[in-house]
Amino acid sequence: MIDRLIEKIDKTENPTVVGLDPLYEMIPEKIKREMLEKHGKTPKAVAEMFWLFNKQLIDGLCDMVPAVKPQIAMYEKYGTEGIRVYIETTKYAKEKGLIVIGDVKRGDIASTAAAYASHLEGVDIEGEKFDIWHTDAVTLNPYMGYDVIEPFIKPCIDNDKGMFILVKTSNKSGESFQELKLCVSGFNDTLFFQRVAEYVRDWGKLAMGQNGYSKVGAVLGATSSRFSILGSFGKKMRKMMPNTFFLIPGYGAQGGTGKDVKDFFDKDKRGCIVNSSRGIIAAYQKDSKYSDENFVDAAREAALLMQKDLRR
Repeated sequence: MIDRLIEKIDKTENPTVVGLDPLYEMIPEKIKREMLEKHGKTPKAVAEMFWLFNKQLIDGLCDMVPAVKPQIAMYEKYGTEGIRVYIETTKYAKEKGLIVIGDVKRGDIASTAAAYASHLEGVDIEGEKFDIWHTDAVTLNPYMGYDVIEPFIKPCIDNDKGMFILVKTSNKSGESFQELKLCVSGFNDTLFFQRVAEYVRDWGKLAMGQNGYSKVGAVLGATSSRFSILGSFGKKMRKMMPNTFFLIPGYGAQGGTGKDVKDFFDKDKRGCIVNSSRGIIAAYQKDSKYSDENFVDAAREAALLMQKDLRR
C-alpha cells in the first residue's frame, strides 16, 4: 500500500488526501430535494444524498489527487443505509484508481481487534474470500497497546495494506494527554506521544515497503507544531521517525497551512499525505461564484490551491 500511495502521489504531484466526510448540511439543495422526494424523510434518503455527492466528487477529483479518506462515523450515523453507502464509496473510489484510507480509528484488543482487522483482510467464509470494506489502509488508536495493532500487521504484509496510528492529533485538548511527561525510569522528560511515536516507529519495522517507508504510518496533526512545547515539531518527528509515513490532518478548515506541514516532509519532499475534508468537499459553500450546479468545480479549485500551497 505505501509504495502504491507514493507512486500515486508522485504521479499526481499532489500529497493531498480528500476526506469524504459528508454532513447533511453540505449536500447541494438539488440533490437533497431529489432524494427526499424519492425516499421521503428517511435515513435511506440521506444515504443516497451522500452517495450522489461522493460519486460526483470522486469523478471530479480522481485525476488530481492520489487518495480519499472517508470517515466512517458520518455514515454509521444513518445505520445500515449509511454503512452501505460507505462501502459503495470505498469500492467506487478504488475502481477510479484512488488509494482508500478508511478513517475508522479502531482501538480494541483480542478477538474484537481481529474482527476489526477485516477492514484490511476481508473475511473468509468456508474458503470463500470477500473484501467487504475495499480499503487500502485504516486509522487506529493505540491506547491499549500492541494488542490493538498486531491483528493488522499480517494483512499489511500478506495483502499489501497499511495503517496510520494516532500519535499526535491536531485538536488543542489533545495536549492534556499527549504532552504529559512520563515519570518512569529511563523516560524522564519524555512526553507521552513521543513514547507512542517510538513504538509506532518500531512496529513499522515489521512491515516495510520497497521505498524506504513502512506500511505502519503515523497520524500527526498539522497544527500540533503550534501547540507543542517541542519547538520545531515537524523536524523532530521526521528525525525520530525517518521510515514512517505521516498522515497529516488539520489542514484547511482546522487552520493548518502549507507552512505548518512543510517540516514533516523528508529531504526528497516525500513522506507525508495531508488531509483536507470540508475545505475541499464543501468549498462551493464558501465562494459565491459556485452553486449546487458546480460544486465539483469548487472542489477541484480548492484541491488545486491546496496542491500549490503544499508545493510552495
